[in-house]
Amino acid sequence: MIFRQILLQIFHKFKQERTISAPFHLLRGKRSGQTIQDVGIFQLHMYFGILPKLSRKIYGEEISKLIEEQYMTVSDEGYYILTAKAKEMNQTVDLPFNGWQYRGNEHLFFARLSLVIQSLSHKAYNQMSFLPIQKDPQVQDWVRKFLISHHYQERDLQQQLYEEIIVSLEQAPIEQHAKVIVMKRLTGYKIAGYTWQQLSIYENKSEMDIQFIYIACLHAWLNGITDKESQFPLLAAIAEQVRVAMPLSGSAYQTAQLFQQGYSIEQISQYRKLKRSTIEDHIVEIAMNNPRFDIRSFITEEEIHQVVNAVDDYNTRKLKILHEVMPNLSYFQIRLVLARGETV
Repeated sequence: MIFRQILLQIFHKFKQERTISAPFHLLRGKRSGQTIQDVGIFQLHMYFGILPKLSRKIYGEEISKLIEEQYMTVSDEGYYILTAKAKEMNQTVDLPFNGWQYRGNEHLFFARLSLVIQSLSHKAYNQMSFLPIQKDPQVQDWVRKFLISHHYQERDLQQQLYEEIIVSLEQAPIEQHAKVIVMKRLTGYKIAGYTWQQLSIYENKSEMDIQFIYIACLHAWLNGITDKESQFPLLAAIAEQVRVAMPLSGSAYQTAQLFQQGYSIEQISQYRKLKRSTIEDHIVEIAMNNPRFDIRSFITEEEIHQVVNAVDDYNTRKLKILHEVMPNLSYFQIRLVLARGETV
């Protein structure tokens, strides 16, 4: 049910201006220019990359259900139309996703944490020979170094980590049952973590919905752990490099550096031997990610209001329509305003 609500909310946000595949690319966190720009244009940051391993099969099955249950119709070209039934269900999913900042890295955090806890739990019973819950060699190596650097032989580490987990989870702004789901996934000495199937039975929800709740809880938890004023040094260490510090793609980041040095779009294009349109894509991505980036270098205040008013008047974010309404503005200028979202 949560998956259906999320899909319908995304489809509502797209305002029937994208194909049926657009939510799939968004949920998987596709790094294409179109998907990245759609995040800004339609304000979909929270859902970006929350299901990096979502398969076409599972996605297709869910879309088929939405069609069968008369929530939408789909044309041969792949465009969709939401029905009145779908519009009645236009409710915000009350889960604090932060996909734009984590992009699936929350699973790395939990992998490290679960192996640290499993190791410390066995150490408490003087049983250091066990099958690690995490098979990834890189995770195992990271945990080994973490334990050594934090003197795992001493009891203090286990106690401090326990206290940090309790306090930080209590502060996380999400319902208690979500926190229980996360904790039940942990493995300890003679205690096996719950499988998705077991949690599904325990919570009386589908496995997919359980995973959505789990991901949202990790995001809410990590928001507090990775905060600059975090009071949880051990958890912050376990969460190192989990939050994306620079959301820009590598190529856009290089463009941003050159632009900050005073180079024009044309100069950057020549210097990097890239098309002007590619550099414009980068500028749009920069504007979307940096609230302090001044788009007035490319468009006047009056023109910004012109775009905002056109979006409201015509209830669309289709570039082609907006450009027809405002032929005095380039596609690039219109995209810049749209990328800033509702705050412009």
